[in-house]
Amino acid sequence: MKIMVCIKQVPHQDARLDVNAQGDWIQEDNIKFEINQYDQHALEAALAIKDAGEAEVVVVSIGPDRVTQALRTGLGMGADRAIHVNDDEALQSDSLGIAKVLAAVAKEESPDMVFLGLMADDGNFAAVGPMLAQLMGVAHTTTAVKIEQNGTALSVERELEGGAVEVVEIAAPCVVSVQTGLNQVRYASLKGIMAAKKKPIDAKTAADYGLAGQLAAKTRTEKIYIPPKGEGAEIIEGSTDEVAAALVGKIKELGLL
Repeated sequence: MKIMVCIKQVPHQDARLDVNAQGDWIQEDNIKFEINQYDQHALEAALAIKDAGEAEVVVVSIGPDRVTQALRTGLGMGADRAIHVNDDEALQSDSLGIAKVLAAVAKEESPDMVFLGLMADDGNFAAVGPMLAQLMGVAHTTTAVKIEQNGTALSVERELEGGAVEVVEIAAPCVVSVQTGLNQVRYASLKGIMAAKKKPIDAKTAADYGLAGQLAAKTRTEKIYIPPKGEGAEIIEGSTDEVAAALVGKIKELGLL
């Protein structure tokens, strides 16, 4: 069995984030990066399946040179090999472009399962997973909070609104997007880190997958800014009836009702 895990390197959760000079993204110089939290759980899910039987785990990431650090971490945790797509056109693309690249990697790798995080901590679009499955032409499920393997099939508990849980059975080949809290993510051991130095990281570009000139973004970020401070809040006091009446009056005064 082969499991492909898609990971993204994002700013560290404790990093100070400032808007860049262009006002269209954050200032990335001199901040730490880490594997996206959701993707860490996806990788752990794949490694748990590997621990329970025979499986090859391949980690894939799209990004600049610094992404090799995230891939080495994944290899140190127990992944067998890595693929790094380092391509300017891919870096400037959007969710659809990223899904196209990952679908091309999957076509070449022919994995039985593809695991990835529900969303990226920096973008929060939650769009790549379903797009990837559609491009691959395979079944998929999202917001997985529990995964149990049954041969080449999976039983997946997925989180719904209001605390409800849905159980789905999904057969390989498939794509699964996982929620945080799915599992306890392991640390890369010293032995694993040393072994990771000998594991291969294949460097690829969009052209290697026949995608040169096909990854132009369909969406773009116009502006990122810090929300302006308001004038403060008005506290309404009194009994429940008095507060309710005053609140309705304020809503009517503002023309919202």
